[in-house]
Amino acid sequence: MNIGLIGLPKAGKTTIFNALTGQSAETADYDTGKVEPNVGIVPVADERVEKLSALYNPRKTIHATIEFIDFVGAHQGAAKGGLFSGEGMALIKTADALALVVRNFSNATIEGLYGPPKPLKDLETILDELILADQVVAERRLERIRQDHQRGKKTPQTLAEEKLMERIVEVLGAGIPIRSLELTSEELKLISGYKFLTAKSILILLNSDETRYGKDPNLLQALTKNAWDAPRDDTQKAHSPQSGVQAFQNAPPPVIEFAGKFEMELAQLDPSEREAFMADMGIRESARSRLTRAAYEALGYISFFTVGEDEVRAWTLRKGETALEAAGTIHSDLARGFIRAECFTVKDLLELGSEKAVKDKGLFRLEGKDYIVQDGDILHIRFSV
Repeated sequence: MNIGLIGLPKAGKTTIFNALTGQSAETADYDTGKVEPNVGIVPVADERVEKLSALYNPRKTIHATIEFIDFVGAHQGAAKGGLFSGEGMALIKTADALALVVRNFSNATIEGLYGPPKPLKDLETILDELILADQVVAERRLERIRQDHQRGKKTPQTLAEEKLMERIVEVLGAGIPIRSLELTSEELKLISGYKFLTAKSILILLNSDETRYGKDPNLLQALTKNAWDAPRDDTQKAHSPQSGVQAFQNAPPPVIEFAGKFEMELAQLDPSEREAFMADMGIRESARSRLTRAAYEALGYISFFTVGEDEVRAWTLRKGETALEAAGTIHSDLARGFIRAECFTVKDLLELGSEKAVKDKGLFRLEGKDYIVQDGDILHIRFSV
């Protein structure tokens, strides 16, 4: 899983990146001219991994991870020639989700260039730029399809894609992000290759200074409302589990407030000092823990586990995916030669203390390839190739 940090210039994206990763990427009050993103990999805090490791005492313990990508700041109009176009667009498209960083801190140098903090307006600008970027892609694709059709190059797939692109162009023109639409599985496949920015899940990161942090709950609510209260698509189909129709995102995006500069400095301290300073600021959890948990929820991810004397490991899977897909996440050979999944839960194992006790209680299951994996499942895949 990877998450792209984007925002307007000097919103503090790199400060947030350093707070999350513990790195010391350069931050500045002025434009450094750097175009390459910073990249860092962060383990997902999960006490279940530590408890399993204590039980099995393995040679290796591996947490699930999230990759954070800190992109250069986007200027207004970027959709037509900046971060959201050309090389910048190609990089951002690789992200599974986008974390939109908005400034809520004072800085004389930055305010001289960009004015005082205006997080609601900044969020609106970023959302508009994402929609414009997708409009450019969708309109160009629709134009190419129509040109091919005029030349007699028609297929059932291009006809279906033309109809879908017409709808996407229409709703983007009304300011509706693609993630708010409900699309069939076939429609999702048709547009999967375009990696539309507004089809991605989003998180909103409010980067506050120490004087503002935690002081304005109304601002957090307003950010959520502004990000969610886009016009709705009156033509979208009614959701029905039997119809194969599904929404990209059917809940408001999470808004997380960070004391960015403070938490960047915290990330450089040892754990005991860090906890004391966090208590003084009223911060119960680190930036890393809050954002990784929110990312799992926003993207619809769960964790399953593999255990043994060699390795205890957490793996990431989307909600609703099967034992066969879990096997493929571990290794393609396991999916190719899948026979069955031996399954029990972390909860039962930790309560009972051993795999033998789990089996004796009748809580050890054999599941087929269509079994829907649940958060906290421990799987052992039987396979033959």
